[in-house]
Amino acid sequence: MSVSEADIAFALELFEGLGPLSTRRMMGGLCLYRDGVIFALLRSDGSLWLKGSGAFAARVTAEGWERWTHARTGQRPTAMPYWRLPDAALDDPDHACNLAREALRDLT
Repeated sequence: MSVSEADIAFALELFEGLGPLSTRRMMGGLCLYRDGVIFALLRSDGSLWLKGSGAFAARVTAEGWERWTHARTGQRPTAMPYWRLPDAALDDPDHACNLAREALRDLT
């Protein structure tokens, strides 16, 4: 299954406050970039995930955000560096953009 055009439009509108974004379809989903740096994934189920490292990753882990894990057939699940955007941020573009900016600070 691939990501829907409606979900892509929603994600781009949600993060519009970050300035110009670019995207790339990948593995049935969509990667979102700001200034060439990937900061979020839009999965085919419509869920949005922020990429994290450093202080941002530590904070969202401590807050209990859901972390994306990937399991290949016959192998143990691997924790990926992406955390699901909280529902409150999905309804608040300012909040979503602030979280994305925080994530980007540790990614650049």
